[in-house]
Amino acid sequence: MTDHTGPTDELIADVFARGCTSRAALEDVAGKWGLLALLALGEGAYRFNALRRRVSGVSEKMLSQTLQALERDGIVHREVVTAIPPRVEYTLTPLGIQVAAKVRDLVELLESAVPEIAAARAAYSKGD
Repeated sequence: MTDHTGPTDELIADVFARGCTSRAALEDVAGKWGLLALLALGEGAYRFNALRRRVSGVSEKMLSQTLQALERDGIVHREVVTAIPPRVEYTLTPLGIQVAAKVRDLVELLESAVPEIAAARAAYSKGD
């Protein structure tokens, strides 16, 4: 009988591979609403409607789908708080905190580069 526990049988994560779990999670995180929801939840716990107000422009349906995908990926935690009336709060998991920190770094870089980006866009529009 052959031993099938060698390194060739282990799952190797490769975001470029179509069926890789990391690719699916990246798609959930890197969508416009996923990034914005992560950034907002990086500020602390949010109830659904407060999060929807914070992420201006997102529809209820898109936010719900985004949060479900991030919860499925283990990035967001959904908790039903027993109160009157009952409410649902969303927070980041430990993995979500790590991911949100990386996203925050990217956002800070882009925000600090707004003058450069605006200049590049103006030059592009002129056809330079």
